[in-house]
Amino acid sequence: MEKHYNFQLIEKKIQKYLKKNEFFFHSERKISSDSFCVMVPPPNITGYLHMGHAFQQTIMDVITRYHRMLGKNTLLQMGTDHAGIATQMVVERYLLRKEGKDKNSYSRKEFINKIFHWKKKSELIMFKQIKRLGHLIDWNSVRFTLDSNFSEAVKKVFITLYRDGLIYRRKKLVHWDIHFRTVISDLEVENKICQTNMWYIRYAFVEKKYNLLNKGGVIVATTRPETLLGDTALAVHPEDSRYLKYIGKYVLVPILNRIIPIISDASIDMLKGTGCVKITPAHDFHDYDIGQRNKLPMINIFTRDGKIRKTFNILDYNGKKISIFDNQVPKNLQNHDRLIARKKILLILKATGFIKKVIKHEASVPHGDRSGVILEPMLTNQWYLNAKALSSLAIQAVKEKKIIFIPHQYKNMYLAWMNNIQDWCISRQLWWGHRIPVWYDINKNIYVGENEQSIRKEYSLDSSVGLYQDPDVLDTWFSSSLWTFAGLGWPGNSEKLLTFHPTDVLVCGFDIIFFWIARMVMITMYMIKDKNGKPQIPFKTVYITGLIRDESGKKMSKSYGNILDPLDMINGISLLKLIKKRTKNLINPDALNTIRLSTIKNFPEGISAHSTDALRYTFLSLASTSRNINWDMSRLQGYQNFCNKIWNASRFVIKHIKKNAGQNNYSQNNYFNTCLLDKWIFSELNDVCKKYHIAMKVFRFDNLSVLLHKFIWHKFCDQYLELIKPILKYGKNYEIQSITYTLFHVLSILLLLLHPIMPFITIYIWNCLQALQPIYKSIIVVNSIPQYNKSLNNVYATKCMKWFQKIISVLRCIRVDTKVSYNAVLKIYIRNLSYKKRVFIFENYTVLKKMAYLEEMVEIKEIDQIPSSIIRIIEDVEIFVEISSFLDINIELQRLNKRIRLLEQSIQRTGSLLCNKQFLIRAPKHLILEKKSLLNKDISILDKINIQKKVLVKKNINCLK
Repeated sequence: MEKHYNFQLIEKKIQKYLKKNEFFFHSERKISSDSFCVMVPPPNITGYLHMGHAFQQTIMDVITRYHRMLGKNTLLQMGTDHAGIATQMVVERYLLRKEGKDKNSYSRKEFINKIFHWKKKSELIMFKQIKRLGHLIDWNSVRFTLDSNFSEAVKKVFITLYRDGLIYRRKKLVHWDIHFRTVISDLEVENKICQTNMWYIRYAFVEKKYNLLNKGGVIVATTRPETLLGDTALAVHPEDSRYLKYIGKYVLVPILNRIIPIISDASIDMLKGTGCVKITPAHDFHDYDIGQRNKLPMINIFTRDGKIRKTFNILDYNGKKISIFDNQVPKNLQNHDRLIARKKILLILKATGFIKKVIKHEASVPHGDRSGVILEPMLTNQWYLNAKALSSLAIQAVKEKKIIFIPHQYKNMYLAWMNNIQDWCISRQLWWGHRIPVWYDINKNIYVGENEQSIRKEYSLDSSVGLYQDPDVLDTWFSSSLWTFAGLGWPGNSEKLLTFHPTDVLVCGFDIIFFWIARMVMITMYMIKDKNGKPQIPFKTVYITGLIRDESGKKMSKSYGNILDPLDMINGISLLKLIKKRTKNLINPDALNTIRLSTIKNFPEGISAHSTDALRYTFLSLASTSRNINWDMSRLQGYQNFCNKIWNASRFVIKHIKKNAGQNNYSQNNYFNTCLLDKWIFSELNDVCKKYHIAMKVFRFDNLSVLLHKFIWHKFCDQYLELIKPILKYGKNYEIQSITYTLFHVLSILLLLLHPIMPFITIYIWNCLQALQPIYKSIIVVNSIPQYNKSLNNVYATKCMKWFQKIISVLRCIRVDTKVSYNAVLKIYIRNLSYKKRVFIFENYTVLKKMAYLEEMVEIKEIDQIPSSIIRIIEDVEIFVEISSFLDINIELQRLNKRIRLLEQSIQRTGSLLCNKQFLIRAPKHLILEKKSLLNKDISILDKINIQKKVLVKKNINCLK
């Protein structure tokens, strides 16, 4: 081992070593009948991984390595997601930039081939990142959610659900992205608070029979005046006294000659706006529900790209075409973008006197999270899955604790959504994705099957019957909901599926509980059955992590320019390169200067290189129960220092094992019972093992990181290694052999405990250590994780060592105060020893002398027996440190006088409190007892210090003049 921890060089060596030894494997199926599997949530193939990916995947790798070392047959299954709309958007932009062509310049097949070519490059970038993080993945079995086997699984699930009556096609209102011209999921909707106007528009009364305009009317408040073209009613609350007399009457839609009724509906908020609401069922979700309840017609006014149609598409509440209204759109509005049409409509309304007032208004407006455009509620034909029919089993699985959520509060979030679940729109108007396995003939008859050939055979259709496939693709969440079983090879006779399903732990963020976790449970339990024919769950435990944010608590996003690449934490990056990386391909170019200044402020020197192990350990330390996790560069640097500490301690251990090579048989415990320090460190380490497994079991990785850090840094390095140095230098042969035995085994155990978190440094040190004494298996991960052993507990050794460590600490302070060398031998006198402490000193006298650099330890009964000394009291035991040759009496008396004053003040305060009758009446009994105990303790200490002072005065009477 080199003197300095060169992590860049070591990690390169370990990467080669892992590849050479085929370290990433799951193929040793015979090692145990007990299997453990984690399916890595497949990241989108739209670029490199961010800190959130690295954070969660590190946790997955840690628990997989841990269970591998418990002797289980483990699998950490990697894959990537085709990511539908996100990938199509990225590749469209890429092709426009590189080739100057948009999607429509290619055939569908050509465009898909372009994406597949781009996908290979993108995957390589991501896999390089993951490999650098050292994850225990079988890279020979990586899956892609659009590969041929996965496509087969998706088709089979769709066909099964359709034939079981759970998938249907219907015209409903959806979130429509006019830029991509597709329906999008709720997860892809970003609600933004926007400053807009509220327009108050008059709807004039009309006598339906004669179609005559009356002078009166009602006022309607709206933020979307262009949608009045699709109005089919006005609605008021049935108990709103202002409008009771108008219910059942008719009004004329401004600009149009359309007569619509005033209806009542209990969902209307009487306090919002004027209390009278225009109802546009085809372009507002709330209005759509009202329209369905009241069987109102629906009028689609927009084209798929957000322009006003030439003719209105008028439908009844079931979605069938009707012609109850004039379907002609005013010519001056036709084919105009919706926002331009808004301006034209407002000019007409203002000119005709229908606008009564305009006020500034703040509203939540839905935007496409990728396109950035305002979404349009649109009435379209889509494919839907009856999620309600699938939800009961998924709810039952969680209620019966077949699936456990950690932290547990997310169980309630899951159940709340599942109990109010709506049908799931599973179709998308894209080219990239799983093509819906549906064909139509000229009469719009529907045929569902794997391919056209099988459909013709099943329905006896000859070549004269023309068939064409539905152009839509399935929602990405539909295919990814099959991830746990299709990712393991279903529907083939997969050995992986039989071995590892149901999987054990799913690690993901809280933001996709509804969109992915719930749907995985529903689809899996419907499609996959165990050997007894009962529904199989996809996973047993769902561990929900928080969201990693930047130093200011802001969500990391490319648009914000605050993203961090985990590889930049490892390799380091200059300030200029970091700015360039953060400002590349910005959606909002105006943010460029803000991002530049923020980056300079937070990373003035760029980012220095850190070891992968330090980054992994930092991730573990951040894995608390919080929903939001602020990234902290100083914490990363702190754990880099921790790596250095481990390296230096290991060098020290290996150096002394080498020095005593051949003298010890480390496979046998020959010396364990002879040395108190051995008993103490093994007892302390045993306690760490106990808490280690508890933390792993309850997924408290933050507590785990603190546990190991505290033990290694403070107890092993700062205390144990420091305490044994005098023994290694001056001790007897059997003492040195005992210590080196302990060093070997303690370091081996620590490396095994650290390995799941820090694979690189532990593999390297393990190889160095086992080269000296190969009593464990050569590959660290195939060794057993250390277990708690009750027989190693030694309360006596722990208590005695704590007491003696206090003595050593006091002696060090005295050495500093009196400027005495740390290794200068001192003579101490001890009084008031208990029986156990006396036995402890007797049994370990030689070792204790060396540890504390003492000339002699003498027990006394009377203080007159000792020369001039500095006196300390530790757990009622009086320690007299003889330093008459260099003791400054005045300084020691000043210290004692200060201590006496503080004690007298404390005694006075506590005594006054205990003399207060009101306190004694009102205070809890336990508090009164605490105060009495404190008073007695202070009085006892004061008495002893006064005696010490008298001794100093008596022996040095001349110094007081």
